[in-house]
Amino acid sequence: MNILAIETSCDETAIAVLSVQGVFKKTFSIKAHQIASQAELHAQYGGVFPAMAKREHSRAIFPLFVVALKEAGLYKESAGSAIRTEQLATILAREPEVLEYILREMPKIQKPNIDRIAVTVGPGLTPALWVGISFAKALSYIWNIPLVPANHMEGHILSVVVPDGSGTFSAKEITQRLPSISLLVSGGHTEIVGVKGIGKYELLGQTRDDAVGEAFDKVARMLELPYPGGPHISRLADMARAQNSESIAPLPRPMLHTPDFDFSFSGLKTAILYLIRDLGVLSENQKMAIAREFEDSAVDVLVHKTLKAVKKYKAKSILVGGGVAANKELRTRLTHEASLLGIPVIFPTKTLATDNAAMIALAGYFEKPAPLTSDKFIAQGNMKLR
Repeated sequence: MNILAIETSCDETAIAVLSVQGVFKKTFSIKAHQIASQAELHAQYGGVFPAMAKREHSRAIFPLFVVALKEAGLYKESAGSAIRTEQLATILAREPEVLEYILREMPKIQKPNIDRIAVTVGPGLTPALWVGISFAKALSYIWNIPLVPANHMEGHILSVVVPDGSGTFSAKEITQRLPSISLLVSGGHTEIVGVKGIGKYELLGQTRDDAVGEAFDKVARMLELPYPGGPHISRLADMARAQNSESIAPLPRPMLHTPDFDFSFSGLKTAILYLIRDLGVLSENQKMAIAREFEDSAVDVLVHKTLKAVKKYKAKSILVGGGVAANKELRTRLTHEASLLGIPVIFPTKTLATDNAAMIALAGYFEKPAPLTSDKFIAQGNMKLR
């Protein structure tokens, strides 16, 4: 089975092709993995603008789709065969630029060996989601290929199933890791999820305000660091640790000892704002110290809450997903603390930690196709895990 997947939930247009072989023991191979990032564009504004993200998705999605087909070895030119156009204008009513691409270029492309198309329907930025959904529906209609909806957060959970991007696993190997606790950490989400099985999730806790990735970006902005802020905060924090510099000021660990599994990072952000105000113009060493204090505080809370959930629910493993899963300090600390409990921590590769379509293909593999007219193909910005 070949699955074409489309992801446009935020500021990265992503197309992937995943090959699934076997019956009892599955072999998953990523045949194409393409991402067009808008980070540089949004960096000059210090954050993602939904309308701008939608515009860039509309411009990038068809050319990226062609590149992905070629990478997967599925692109073949056609001698200008006719395509079904009756409903295309309706399907792509929101995306006139994509419609123009399709009407001009699709007759030149033979129907590829694709068994299903998976598309992110939520959560995410609603205008951005609609670009991917509309494009996926158009491809499904033209080529008569089944279409499946995918949850972006489920994709992050499943991104660790094949840690190296391609490999084999059996159903037994999955169940041996369950029940599991999934820590989902990104620019838009901070959640602790109980994983009883694929498609069987329970939201145990979430942020009450800023997501941890968002907090990294906002603190970076206070320190006059580029967007996205996470890598720059971590770089300065690592430099401070290497120098074994003294703490500049203790920062709070918000909600560290509350009985629930929720998070809050707005108070931590405010504490840093006041600290910078009191210090005045910051030296490079002061920026390094603040970056370290912030990262330590955030990681302390993430690790503590995750391990508390592991103990309460007797989890056999920890799955970490989302862009902040690439954070070195989080990886080091969580792995060490979990090892004291004899619990493995499974991270995605860095290429699968950030938003990508390969994880959407995985989520789509475990979903059932639905009719194009189904309300499952409506952008759901606040979509929850089922």
